Amino acid sequence: MQEAIDYLLEKDAIFKSIVENYGLPTVPKRPQGFETLVLLILEQQVSIDSAKATFLKIKTTLKTMAPEILLDVSDVDFRNLGVSRQKTSYIKALAKALLNKELDLESLPTKTAQEVREELIKIKGIGNWTIDIYLMFCLQAPDVLPLGDIAVVNTLKELLDIHDKELMYAHAQQWSPYRSYATYLLWHHYLKKRNRTITY
Repeated sequence: MQEAIDYLLEKDAIFKSIVENYGLPTVPKRPQGFETLVLLILEQQVSIDSAKATFLKIKTTLKTMAPEILLDVSDVDFRNLGVSRQKTSYIKALAKALLNKELDLESLPTKTAQEVREELIKIKGIGNWTIDIYLMFCLQAPDVLPLGDIAVVNTLKELLDIHDKELMYAHAQQWSPYRSYATYLLWHHYLKKRNRTITY
């Protein structure tokens, strides 16, 4: 991580101020595979804490978080576990793709970030934000900028006074090949400034 941080400190003054004020960020890590993708689907547009509570409820109730098990759970049972109808359909689409061998999660670590994106985007309910986070947290891809993430966008508005996503993307080009680490720094600022702690 240090090499990436040193590179970013040289490239942009905002990172120097984040590190001086709040220290170094955590690099989030999650295991690769089906369970993490289910958790990411649950995290779409809600807080990490609330998604995690739902995820743990599913895990406790079903004991095994496997595609064939989740595919058999009724929509009513999912709703009783706190999963919306829309997210239920996304989880089932993912489970079906794995069982039909349309998606092979074990092959993803050998692919480029772009190839991973092309594989995952085919699954209903898995968009760019979910793919970005999977690339960063599970595959440790070093150069991802998740501009679908509200905390990243709000922090860029605050620190750089840039309000257009295309301009944000253009500004962030100078952070390549370490845009994931830039993102960890931006999240670090966002959370520390609000006195919030989250466990990835």
